[in-house]
Amino acid sequence: MAEPRVPANRHEQPDPSLVLLTVEEAARRLRIGRTTCFRLVLAGEIESVTVGRLRRVPADAVPAYVTKLRHRPAQAA
Repeated sequence: MAEPRVPANRHEQPDPSLVLLTVEEAARRLRIGRTTCFRLVLAGEIESVTVGRLRRVPADAVPAYVTKLRHRPAQAA
């Protein structure tokens, strides 16, 4: 008999074997809100793909987005 599934811990390490992430998983990796991540995806700031009716973020798109942010010129406040 299978053991009951334990809810994922928010501090749990991301699974490196995942190729595609949900937008929520990408948001957790970036430590931003789900809504903010959806906005970035819809704006094309974070690469995403459609699988059927589902929106997924390639796992390598998350560090690519961070790299893009690091090389973006600083904005005046």
